[in-house]
Amino acid sequence: MRWRAARVLRAAVAYAVLTGLAGMATANGAPPKRVVSINLCTDQLAMLIAQDGQLVSISDLASDPRSSAMVNEAANYPVNHGLAEEIYLLRPDLVLAGRYARGATVSMLRRLGIPVVVFDGVTQLDEIPARLRQMGDVLGQPAKGKAQAAGFERRLAGFRAEVERHPRAALYAANSYTLGDQTLAGHILLAAGFGNVAADLGLHGGGTLPLEVLAMQAPDALVTSQPFPGASRSEEVLHHPIIEQMRRSVPGTALSGSDWICGTPFVLDAVADMVTLREQIEKVGEE
Repeated sequence: MRWRAARVLRAAVAYAVLTGLAGMATANGAPPKRVVSINLCTDQLAMLIAQDGQLVSISDLASDPRSSAMVNEAANYPVNHGLAEEIYLLRPDLVLAGRYARGATVSMLRRLGIPVVVFDGVTQLDEIPARLRQMGDVLGQPAKGKAQAAGFERRLAGFRAEVERHPRAALYAANSYTLGDQTLAGHILLAAGFGNVAADLGLHGGGTLPLEVLAMQAPDALVTSQPFPGASRSEEVLHHPIIEQMRRSVPGTALSGSDWICGTPFVLDAVADMVTLREQIEKVGEE
C-alpha cells in the first residue's frame, strides 16, 4: 500500500509540473519559437523549412541512416524519443506529429494545452508540394514552403518525360512484402518509367508477393529492402537462392533506402536512381 501511494504521489507531482509547463505555451498568431518534431517525416520537412533556432528537437529516427535522408543535418539538433514527459520539458509552443504514430503522446499533449499539428502521410508524389506548403504555413515560413514546393514540382516534371519502354520492377522486402502502384514507392517507380509487378498482379497497396510468383513474373529489376543489423527470420527470404539468382541475372538491382520512406523532396533522388537503372536496362536490351 505504501508503494502504491508513493506511485500515485509521484504521478500527481509529475502531472502538476507538466501542467505548469503546458501553461507556458502561448498562441498569439506569431510564428512558433520552440518547435518539436516527434515524427521522422515531419523532422525532415521541418529541417528543410524552419528558421534558424526555431526547431529545438527532432525524433531519434532522424539520426538513423537507414531511415533518414537528412542524417548530417539531424546532427545539429537534440533528439527526442516521442515521450510526453521529455516533450513537455522542452517547453514547446508547437509539436509536429504524424497521423498514425505516437497517438498517446499527441493526446496527452493536447489535453495539457500544447498545440500539436498532425501531418498526413504521403502515398503519391503529387501530394508532397502540399505538405511542403503546409509545413511552411505551420512554421510561419510560407515563402520557404512555397519555394520548396515549386522546386519539387519543377524537378518532378523533368522526370515525367515519355519513355518508349517500361521495364518491370518488383519491390521486395522482409516477409515477402511488396508495394503496389497506389503507394509512395509505387509512384517512385512510375515516375522513373517502370512498370510495377505488384500492380500487374492486381495489388495496389501493400501486401505479400509469394517467392514463387515473383520468380514466375521475371521482373527486369528487383528493388529489395535494406537489411537491418543482426539476424531476422523475416529477412531470410531476401537471402533465398532464388533471390540471389535474380540479383545475379536481372540487368540491374537497387536497394530501397531512406529516400523512399517519407514524402519529402528526397524521394526525387530515389526517382533519379531508378531512372539511371532503367537506362542501364534499356542499354543492355539494345546490345
